[in-house]
Amino acid sequence: MDGSVHQDLTVGTKRGSDELLSSVSNGPYIMNTTANGNDSKKFKGDLRGPNVPSRVLHIRKLPIDITETEVISLGLPFGDVTNLLMLKAKNQAFLEMNSEEAAQNMVGYYSTVMPIIRQQPVFVQFSNHKELKTDNSPNQERAQAALRALSSSHVDTAALVVAPSSVLRVVVENLLYPVSLDALCQIFSKFGTVLRIIVFTKNNQFQALLQYAEGASAQAAKVSLDGQNIYNGCCTLRISFSKLTTLNVKYNNDKSRDFTRPDLPSGDGQPTMEHQAMATAFGPGIISASPYTGATHAFPPAFALQPVSSPYAGLTMSGLPGTLASLTLPAGARLGFPAIPAGHSVVLVSNLNAERVTPHCLFILFGVYGDVMRVKILFNKKENALVQMSDSTQAQLAMSHLNGQRLHGRPLRITLSKHTSVQLPREGHEDQGLTKDYSSSPLHRFKKPGSKNYSNIFPPSATLHLSNIPPSVVEDDLKMLFSSSGAVVKAFKFFQKDHKMALIQMGSVEEAIECLIQLHNHDLGENHHLRVSFSKSSI
Repeated sequence: MDGSVHQDLTVGTKRGSDELLSSVSNGPYIMNTTANGNDSKKFKGDLRGPNVPSRVLHIRKLPIDITETEVISLGLPFGDVTNLLMLKAKNQAFLEMNSEEAAQNMVGYYSTVMPIIRQQPVFVQFSNHKELKTDNSPNQERAQAALRALSSSHVDTAALVVAPSSVLRVVVENLLYPVSLDALCQIFSKFGTVLRIIVFTKNNQFQALLQYAEGASAQAAKVSLDGQNIYNGCCTLRISFSKLTTLNVKYNNDKSRDFTRPDLPSGDGQPTMEHQAMATAFGPGIISASPYTGATHAFPPAFALQPVSSPYAGLTMSGLPGTLASLTLPAGARLGFPAIPAGHSVVLVSNLNAERVTPHCLFILFGVYGDVMRVKILFNKKENALVQMSDSTQAQLAMSHLNGQRLHGRPLRITLSKHTSVQLPREGHEDQGLTKDYSSSPLHRFKKPGSKNYSNIFPPSATLHLSNIPPSVVEDDLKMLFSSSGAVVKAFKFFQKDHKMALIQMGSVEEAIECLIQLHNHDLGENHHLRVSFSKSSI
C-alpha cells in the first residue's frame, strides 16, 4: 500500500530526468524533418540543471490518448500558446507560451494545484529550451491546426454585441454549499473590473447585483458563466442583465461592497471587512480574483484559477479585449477549482511534521470541511498521509481550503490521490495505529442533511468561532484554555445575544489551526463539549 502511493508524492516543478532534448544547449528545439510519428526515438534524456524559467514548458505523464487540444488547454488560462510539440510515444509534450511571464505563472500555479486530465495527474515544468521551432511533418501539421482552431474559436461573436447594461443580476440555484459576496467577486473579476456588488435573498433564492466598469465585461461574464456550477452538481449561476444602470452602495461589509469607496462604513452590527482580514480569508486554493496578466482565454474544465495574496489583486484589471475566449466549461465543472472525478474522495497530504502528526489531528482538521471516513499515515513515509472524505466535493473543499496552510510549523501540500479509498490493515497486521476508521464517528459535522454547518464553511483564519459554551464558563476560563499550550490570545468576545457562542482571536492562523485541533470537542463540564470552527469575522 505504502509503495503504491509513490506516484502521488512526485508533485513539484523540479526538472525531470526524462525531459527530452535534442541537444544539451539552451537553444531552440528544432524538429527533425524525418518525423515518422514516433518523434521520441530521436531524443536523448535531459541533463538535470537549474530550474531556469523559460517560455517553453515540458509536460509529462500525459494520458496515452491525449489530444493536441487538451495539451493546449493547459496553457490558455495563462496567455497565448504559440507552439506545440507532441511526443505521444513518451506521453510528453512541449508547449511554448507567448511570454516567459505566462510560463512562470503556469508553472507556479500547477506546482500548487496539480492539473488532472482524464482522471490522470500530469506534470508541468520548465524546459531547457528557450523556443520551439517545428517543421511540416504530419504530427506538427496536426498540432498547428489545433493551435489555429483554438485561436479562431476564441473570438466569440456574442461577446462583441453591445451589452444592454454593465449591471448583472445573478441568481444561485441549488445552493448546497455557501456562496459569499467575496466568492462571487473572485469569479466575476476574471472578466473585468467589478465596481460594486450587493448580495441578498429574495423568494428564498440567493441573489446578487454586480456592476462592472464596462458593459463588455458584463456581456463576457454572462456569456461564459450563465448556467455554470460553482461546485459539482450544485450552486448553479443564472445570469441576466439588470434594468439598473448603477448600484448605490452605502456600506462595505459581507452584504455589499463598493470597491471605488474603501472609506464607506461597515454598517451597524456588520463585520468590518478590513484589508488584512479579507486577505486572510482568501488563503491558498480559494477562487482566483483574476486571470493572469495577458491571459485572454477561459479556464478549461479540469483547471482551477490561481490563488492570489489579496482579494483586491485582480479587481483593477481591464476586461477581456473586446472578445470572449470560450473554451466552454461543461455543466458539471467547478468554477475556480480543479475537477475531482466523481468517486475520488481521497487526498494525499504531504510535508507533514512526522514527529507530531496523528490520524486524530488530521481527522479534526479535515473534518471542518467534510466528514472524514478514514486516515492513513504512511508507515515508511510518515510525513505523508491519505485522507478519505465522504465524497469528492468535500475532498475538493478540504484541498482548496487547507493546501498551503501551516500545521506544526510546516506548510501542507494537498493533492488528489490516485486511490479511491483508504484500505484498513488486514486483520492481525498491526500498523502502530497509523490507520484509523472514522466512518461512524459522532464528531462528523455534516452527517445531517441540510445541516447549518454547510453554511459555516470558511477558510482557516486567526479568529475561531466557539459554541456550546455552558453558562458557568466565563471569558477568563476560555482565554486560559486557549493559551495553555503556549498560543497567544489577542482578543475575545461573547456574542451579545447568546453567551453560548463567542469569538476568540489567536496570534496567527497557524495557532488557530492547532487550537482547533486540540480543543474541538473539549469537555467543558455540565455535559457541554466545545465546538470550534473558523470564523469569517474578526474581532
